[in-house]
Amino acid sequence: MAEAITAGGGHIVPPAEAEALVWGAPRNPEQLAALLAEHHHFTWVQLPFAGIENFVHLVDDQRLWTCGKGVYAEPVAEMALALALAGMRHVGAYARATQWERPHGRNLLGANVAILGGGGICESLLRLLVPFDCHVTVVRNRVAEMDGADEVLAADRYVEALADADVVILALPLTPETEGMISRDELEQMQRHAWLVNVARGRHVVTDDLVRALREGVIGGAALDVTDPEPLPAGHPLWSMENCIITPHVGNTPEMAVPLLSERITANVRRFTAGEALIGPIHADLGY
Repeated sequence: MAEAITAGGGHIVPPAEAEALVWGAPRNPEQLAALLAEHHHFTWVQLPFAGIENFVHLVDDQRLWTCGKGVYAEPVAEMALALALAGMRHVGAYARATQWERPHGRNLLGANVAILGGGGICESLLRLLVPFDCHVTVVRNRVAEMDGADEVLAADRYVEALADADVVILALPLTPETEGMISRDELEQMQRHAWLVNVARGRHVVTDDLVRALREGVIGGAALDVTDPEPLPAGHPLWSMENCIITPHVGNTPEMAVPLLSERITANVRRFTAGEALIGPIHADLGY
């Protein structure tokens, strides 16, 4: 991060002399709060992740706030595609098998896909889905045409998108409005063969309701890169379910994230010194 700052023309100085702060501890909001309380003069704060739920209570109108919004879109979209294919083609269960099984699975080719969230991950995923000739419905806060989307629905219509989908992909910020948005009622609106893919945040899904839905065959399966709780404890029912695939929040790994975040920091330092608009602004009123 220090190299990224200097590459953008910035200088590393003690907090008392700094105009801006690049924060690198995504799970330590208390330390950031203490630093901001001691140093009121920062005019810009850069956070490392796209999700800001740990820091949203600190975001104010007194300074510019930016985050990693869009930085990790490409690797996370790739992960979403991998999980969708693995689930629909029964790869997870085949990988656990100890004997030859009968054929299972459905095509992603020509499937109905619902993506909840219209940000950078969605944009990347829409491009990756082009060769699969899917019918894609996007649900987002601000309805607007998107390249690769057949239909765009307002956020309050998301249940409509679930009903006809062969796969539902969660790729949206965690806010009070989106927490627990996939619960028993929503799962029961989905097709019995449909897969739920979550590359966003575990708390979008009510875990106990998902366990029930998977156990009773309400949906076809779930592929989860994020869980609630996280990390998912050893012995949790989800670990042993044949129709559940779990990866340990690796939509982007450090090997992927470091160069991508470095590019964003460098670009924003250059823009900050030039007085230009910064990339990835946080909207305090929206919570992302």
